[in-house]
Amino acid sequence: MKNGGSFTYLTKEGFRSLWSNRLMSVASIAVLMSCMIIIGCASMIFININGILGHIEDQNVVMVYLEDTADDAQAEKLGEEIRAIPNIKDCVFISKESAWDQQMESLGDDAALLEGLGENPLPDAYRVTVDDLSLFKGTVESLKKLPGVISVQENSELAGKVMEMRRSVTAIALVIIGMLLIVSLFIVSNTVRLTIFSRRLEISIMKDVGATNGFIRWPFMVEGMAIGVLSAFLSLGAVWGLYALAVRAFGGFLDIFGMGAVPFGSYVGWMLLGFVLLGLLTGVVGCTISMKRYLKDGGGSLG
Repeated sequence: MKNGGSFTYLTKEGFRSLWSNRLMSVASIAVLMSCMIIIGCASMIFININGILGHIEDQNVVMVYLEDTADDAQAEKLGEEIRAIPNIKDCVFISKESAWDQQMESLGDDAALLEGLGENPLPDAYRVTVDDLSLFKGTVESLKKLPGVISVQENSELAGKVMEMRRSVTAIALVIIGMLLIVSLFIVSNTVRLTIFSRRLEISIMKDVGATNGFIRWPFMVEGMAIGVLSAFLSLGAVWGLYALAVRAFGGFLDIFGMGAVPFGSYVGWMLLGFVLLGLLTGVVGCTISMKRYLKDGGGSLG
């Protein structure tokens, strides 16, 4: 492969071999697609689990109650001080009147029980949402130290559990997807080895007539990369279809958490890129490993 003409010729030979050995090509595509589809489906499952945990994080709010003596100016100043604290994502003022109306509405027919209290006993408050749950405790301590704050209602135990679950899910996802990648490389490498074994006579003849290792290897490389890229696009379509069916069948489960399924379109680019890279990697690595036997010592054994 010393010039562009040789490169073009050998590349065409790779695509020609893809068609002339279409039975083995289809088998290789089917095996690689199976691996990619499993990886893609597992990835979307973990992405949705992570989305659920993220949604729960957003619902983990802190209620900051003001002293009864605080006037409007003091309440507004306190709101500015709360927003100035690092890790505060949102801060909403809830007046005692608004809190009272919400309480009465939530009680429904039993609201009459509160009418005997006379004066509204509820304090003004701020509904605070934190940004990073790993800094939850420190943020709560900062809120408690603010002047004019009578009490802070929070659930640090829930925040800790959500963070622990998120770390566990991330670790499990990385381990499972990593194992699937290793298995994919192993399976595809063996499939490529079978393909090359079925053409060992062709390789031996080329070696006998003086063909270089690069001349012999490149068409197989092209064939392997073409199979990888084709498998990537087919696998993406399959995962997309399976995900659409899963959302239609189980999407109602996510309504429990007040959220919908993660849109597949948000990750289609990254998944396609991952599949293409995986396809190219398995094609090149599988071909390189499998051809070593037949490219040494005059083409290797034919038996």
